[in-house]
Formats: sequence, structure tokens, C-alpha cells
Amino acid sequence: MVITRPDIGFLRTDDAFILRFLRARKFQHFEAFRLLAQYFEYRQQNLDMFKSFKATDPGIKQALKDGFPGGLANLDHYGRKILVLFAANWDQSRYTLVDILRAILLSLEAMIEDPELQVNGFVLIIDWSNFTFKQASKLTPSMLRLAIEGLQDSFPARFGGIHFVNQPWYIHALYTVIRPFLKEKTRKRIFLHGNNLNSLHQLIHPEILPSEFGGMLPPYDMGTWARTLLDHEYDDDSEFSADSYNTSSKDTEKDLSPKSMKRSQSVVDPGVLKRMDKNEEENMQPLLSLD
Repeated sequence: MVITRPDIGFLRTDDAFILRFLRARKFQHFEAFRLLAQYFEYRQQNLDMFKSFKATDPGIKQALKDGFPGGLANLDHYGRKILVLFAANWDQSRYTLVDILRAILLSLEAMIEDPELQVNGFVLIIDWSNFTFKQASKLTPSMLRLAIEGLQDSFPARFGGIHFVNQPWYIHALYTVIRPFLKEKTRKRIFLHGNNLNSLHQLIHPEILPSEFGGMLPPYDMGTWARTLLDHEYDDDSEFSADSYNTSSKDTEKDLSPKSMKRSQSVVDPGVLKRMDKNEEENMQPLLSLD
């Protein structure tokens, strides 16, 4: 089937690589080949995203260190890896949403090397606590489409559940906009919990969750997965300059000090959401104008 698509540069066709696509589509070989083709097509069509596709790339590195993504130590009761995103941790002055997507894709590339995760898959929890209307306005249709194509249509990972917690009304509204572009199987696996963490615990046991999600474990350390991926280069910040991120060197040194362990900005108590100042809301571009 590979030779039927000479327009695509299949950079890898070894058995171990193809096996992850077969597992992602439960050995339905036509669907697996379609996914393989879309995997390389996506990379050909978005060359800039993959030019410096490594953990030490400045944008990717900063996103990783802010917990994009995070990974819990324990698997769920189905053997799935639990990924976590704390949306409010996004520092717009240092990296873009594309950098976050690149960091997630790079992390998945590393995790999917594990045959057990190829079979069992992943669960994603996104905490929207304190995610501002201003940040949400950056979630443009083109950016969302790029993420959907990269994660849903072009990567050999099985997602057993995507859980939204503490989402404000504008994230709920945004979801209704993108919902028609999601596959039916994907839509069925998205759960909007709001402030009801009990409904989350019915699907993911609180014994393996950090306190941000009402779990029994300590607060999640944002640098956990970044340290695994970056190893000794985690504390080496010589690759980026303060000017490139529009911050002073003093602020950079303070923010990235290894002495302080970065925690999430999530609320611990369910039901506590940051309310927008009225003036701030009036000055923001309405969400529907993103169309």
C-alpha cells in the first residue's frame, strides 16, 4: 500500500514503526495505512512545526517546563497513561500555542515507544481553572484545526477519554463550535465535568489523582515529565535569550529557578473559578468573532 502513494515521503516503514499504527486502528490494515499516510502528510504540510522538533527547542522546552503536557506516575485501571494539562499555565510571552502543540506531539512520540501504551492508550485531563477570556481568544479556528488534525487524524495514539474540568462558559461555547469537526468516536469520549469532580472520579479513581483534581496524591509538579524528557538539560537555559521572549533576564532567572518547584494554577476546591473583571470582559474580543 505504501507504493500506491508516491506523493508521500514515508520516512519510516520498519515493522516496529508500522505496528503502532496497526495497534492504533485495531489491526484494520486499511485504516492503519490511512493513519500512516496522514501522519506523514501532516508533517509535510506543516514543515515549520517540525523544523526544530526536539525537546531543547526554546519554545518546546518552555512549554514542557510549564507542564504541557504533564504525565501522572500511575496508570489508570485500564493501563492507560494519564496526561494532564493546566491551561492557565500558558505563558503567552514565552511561547505560542503552536509550541504547546509541538511539545504535546513530541511527548507522545516518546511515550508511544512503549508497546503497552500503543495497546492501552491514553487519557487526557484538561483543567481550565483561571484560564482567562483573553487566553481563550487565542484559540482561533485555524489553531484548533491544526490541533485536531495533528492529534485526532494523524497520530497513532488511542485516547480513551478527554476530560474537561473547571471549564468556564467560553470554553464550553468554544467546544460547541469545534464539536462538528470531531469524529463521533472522539465526541463520545469527551466529558465536560465542570466543577463536579465526583463525575471525574467515577471514571478515574481519586487514589491516583493529584489534589488539583480532588485526588489523594500531593499537588502535581509541573516539571516531572520535562525532567524525564530533557534530563540534564532541564536546568540549562542558555539556548534562549530574554529578548526573544520579551522578558528581562532578571525575571527569566526568577521564573526558571530550579529552587522553586512549579505547581499548577488550578484551584483545589471545586467550584472556585476566577471571575473576569467587568472592564476586562468588555475590552476583550467576543468569542464568536473568532469565526
